[in-house]
Amino acid sequence: MTKLGFIRHGITPWNIEGRAQGNSDIPLAEQGLQEARLLAERPEIANWDVVYASDLLRAKQTAEIIVKKIGVPLHLDPRLRERSGGLIEGTTEEERVEKWGVDWRELDMKFESNESIISRGMSFIEEINVKHDSQRVLIVSHGAFIKRLLNALIPDENMVESLHNTSFTTLIKCKSGWECDLYNCTKHLSVKA
Repeated sequence: MTKLGFIRHGITPWNIEGRAQGNSDIPLAEQGLQEARLLAERPEIANWDVVYASDLLRAKQTAEIIVKKIGVPLHLDPRLRERSGGLIEGTTEEERVEKWGVDWRELDMKFESNESIISRGMSFIEEINVKHDSQRVLIVSHGAFIKRLLNALIPDENMVESLHNTSFTTLIKCKSGWECDLYNCTKHLSVKA
């Protein structure tokens, strides 16, 4: 049985400041590194066959902490990158309103389209299905990307809750497609460091 685990990267300085990241290559904050270490200690993280991660630094750093703990191969894949944030990358909501007005969301901000995100995400999933049939594949990526991909894989679930930093979500492949086993779980963050 194929199982997929999705992890959103740890918190970054831009997450803390409320800045849109998109494809900007931002490292983890010290808090994000600690979140990733706590995640790596979860018993559910120990039994994966392979880890794939976005090649953006925040996801790569999160994945490296995990693979160091569990000792499996890490593969970086640019298809797992966050949605391109176009013109708003690096800005806060206050800066966007100041620059483009309160209706900035109605303007063409050059965001990557949902179709593009789903296309590259599904291309990755199809490849994983062939390469890692009946294996457990852990995927470290980004909130908006993961949420859109999950909704494409399990359209009837309507997963709308924003994914938390280092949240853990698992899917199991079944005859009818995919089933969500765990969603947006951050119980590791309630553990005292």
